[in-house]
Amino acid sequence: MKPLIILSGPTAVGKTALSVELAKRINASIVSADSMQVYKGMDIGTAKITKEEMQGIPHYLIDALNPSDDFNIVTFKNMAKSAIADIYGKGRIPLIVGGTAFYIQSVLYDIDFSETDENTKYRQELTQLIESRGGQYVHKMLEAVDKDAAAAIHYNDHKRMIRALEYLHETGERISEHNSHERTKAPVYDCCYFVLTDDRAAIYERINKRVDKMLSLGLAGEVRGIIEGGLAKPSDISMQGIGYKEIIPYLEGKCTLEEAAYNIKKNSRHFAKRQLTWYRRERGVIYIDRRKTPDPLGEIMSIIERSGIIDEGSV
Repeated sequence: MKPLIILSGPTAVGKTALSVELAKRINASIVSADSMQVYKGMDIGTAKITKEEMQGIPHYLIDALNPSDDFNIVTFKNMAKSAIADIYGKGRIPLIVGGTAFYIQSVLYDIDFSETDENTKYRQELTQLIESRGGQYVHKMLEAVDKDAAAAIHYNDHKRMIRALEYLHETGERISEHNSHERTKAPVYDCCYFVLTDDRAAIYERINKRVDKMLSLGLAGEVRGIIEGGLAKPSDISMQGIGYKEIIPYLEGKCTLEEAAYNIKKNSRHFAKRQLTWYRRERGVIYIDRRKTPDPLGEIMSIIERSGIIDEGSV
């Protein structure tokens, strides 16, 4: 199996700077596993890494799609596998970095999401329901039969929502059960999977400071420019991301900027909490706790060197 390094962790824990330093040490190129930084022009609200911060390290899946484009786990998996193949072809090590753990799983375990191009009658019925009753209506249908799938799929992600209902209709099995079984597979890479953690209060404080910085840099103007410029509609998946969906009511005059900021901070903290819960269920991860590790990069390098997965003949 070929080598793969993963650096994940909750939002605002400090993955970006550490990932660049790690990439420099192991001759890696970075594949972003972030569901929002993939969009062009969405820079402030995603705390997107800048060209200067990249320090010459190649980054994939950054600024790869327009804000009006759909981006889901199947799209990510296909794009990430293509990026990884390109990285191997250039004699470098792929380093996946991001906090969307389910996306990372899709690549690490080569999860089958049972996509099909067959345009079934049931799919047509669901599509018509979305057009007539809305995505939230069909999402409630999914929630009634598969709560786990509904929790993982946004009501604007019509393709995955329809596929989940269609899969149950065709097989009698919930797609969440199918995906859970897929996640029991063994990794298809020789991998070191690091999760960077910290005291929850410290993470929350960094989130608050990050949001204040985003607002001072002009987050509201960024969202206004995207919508008024016709680059995305408020209902698009890109605009449902934290930092964007909370600004839209402010732009519509439904709340103050202070209220929007409060909601961004609150939702970001809740997201970080969910991420931490997810990692506790994840298999084979190596925790790097900032409270106990004064030199995270040194600790990670030591573990990689002991693992033996990277050597001159690895790629």
